[in-house]
Amino acid sequence: MYRNHTIGVVVPAYNEEGLVGEVIDTMPEYVDRVYVIDDCSTDGTWAEIQRHADRVNTESGTVHYLDVTTFADGGETTETGKSTDGGVPTPDSIEEVEVFDRRVVPIQHGENRGVGAAIKTGYKRALEDQIDITAVMGGDGQMDPDILYKFLDPIVDDEADYTKGNRLLYKDYRQGMSKWRFVGNAILTFLTKISSGYWKTMDPQNGYTAISGYALENVGIDAMYEYYGYCNDLLVKLNAKGMRVADVAMPAVYGKEESNIKYRTYIRKVSGMLLRNFLWRLKTKYLVLDFHPLALFYFFGAGTAALGLLGGLWSLYVAVVLGSPLFVRASSSLLLFTMGSMFLMFAMLFDMQVNENKEVQIRD
Repeated sequence: MYRNHTIGVVVPAYNEEGLVGEVIDTMPEYVDRVYVIDDCSTDGTWAEIQRHADRVNTESGTVHYLDVTTFADGGETTETGKSTDGGVPTPDSIEEVEVFDRRVVPIQHGENRGVGAAIKTGYKRALEDQIDITAVMGGDGQMDPDILYKFLDPIVDDEADYTKGNRLLYKDYRQGMSKWRFVGNAILTFLTKISSGYWKTMDPQNGYTAISGYALENVGIDAMYEYYGYCNDLLVKLNAKGMRVADVAMPAVYGKEESNIKYRTYIRKVSGMLLRNFLWRLKTKYLVLDFHPLALFYFFGAGTAALGLLGGLWSLYVAVVLGSPLFVRASSSLLLFTMGSMFLMFAMLFDMQVNENKEVQIRD
């Protein structure tokens, strides 16, 4: 327990043999529950999780064993023996698995579902256990457990509902980040600002986070994105619900772990998700739950700017191919594009003003 708040930590792991055990062993003493989710690893990750969990729970004096079931449809193993995904067990899938109820709770997915799905599984367990604050720390050892309190304090002090790491705030903190990662992160940061409405937030790909029980219960975890863009997706959902977000400055740490991200697929999937989420946020926050003209400004501005751009391309085509005069068509297209761009700028400005009090920067 930390400052009279129960603390849970979700640890997603996929092929993290040799790394996840240390994450379990170095968890701060004030953490009440550690949900370690093996996302159907193909190496010795699950055995390592069980081994380290066994030792930690034995030392705390609360180990017990249950017969549980691994479901063929991909539902995760649970202490109750029931699939959370509604799966039907097959006779050859039943096995005895160690389950620890006191501090470390190992959970294994029946199939690889993605890091977002692993975190979703942990979040659901934290909700069942009525944990006050639930953090996320990767199973690769990149997240320093000694600074976990920095993510908890803003929530305990009622300054934020959700905290996340920020490796971009200081030059010294991002020294461990390659130029390729930095450029990609900067692009996704800008796209996520637009999509989420948190215009001051940086480093949205940072997976070191903490969330209050209230926010977790109300943000809609069942619909959470299950691929690597889960953290970007969650920011959009938090904004639509009016939650406060805090950026916590932290250094970038990279060790011997290997990234499982395929960047071509990652950029395509996450960009599409951010566009869908942006449109959903405008509809939900500014048209359904409340009304604000900035949503109309966004739609009208985007449509007018697109019409002006298409008109400009058509003007060039008819001028070059058909020899038609360019001035009138080009001027009209430029006027439309300029007008649309201005509406977009006004919409962004209104969006910033609406969310101005929903963001906090935690600096060292």
